[in-house]
Amino acid sequence: MTGIEELLLSRIRDVADYPEPGVMFKDITPLLADPAAFTALTDALAEISVRSGATKIVGLEARGFILGAPVAVRAGLGFIPVRKAGKLPGATLGQTYDLEYGSAEIEVHAEDLSAEDRVMVVDDVLATGGTAEASLRLIRRAGARVAGVAVLMELGFLGGRARLEPALDGAPLEALLKV
Repeated sequence: MTGIEELLLSRIRDVADYPEPGVMFKDITPLLADPAAFTALTDALAEISVRSGATKIVGLEARGFILGAPVAVRAGLGFIPVRKAGKLPGATLGQTYDLEYGSAEIEVHAEDLSAEDRVMVVDDVLATGGTAEASLRLIRRAGARVAGVAVLMELGFLGGRARLEPALDGAPLEALLKV
């Protein structure tokens, strides 16, 4: 385990039985409250983004906003929020995706992305991969290219990587931590 992995893991709190019995929630708020850990996380995600040749960062609502915006600033890139449907003003491009029980939709301002853009998706956790997969489809529908996906933590037991790999179409998926 590397020093950054140890630092990040030491600042993630396990919360048993949240949001329902049997679930072990990984709470990143102690990491965000620690300036050294938050800076290390931001630097690591920015380095991945720069290395990938990204021109824009997409942050997925809501914790992807918290991580993606400082990553974009650190990397010298633009930041694009991908929101839940109905949250962005004006013309949007939407993408629906399936949840365990039902479906959801995310949206982006399509004019914020262009064919010249290579987009890195930044989020806190890769779980089942549904939201990330939908974001990749949305980025491509907006005319941009996918530079990859970078997350703080991958919950390997939920199979998100396998679901996401076809949508990545060869772009990298990088997780700083795998649990």
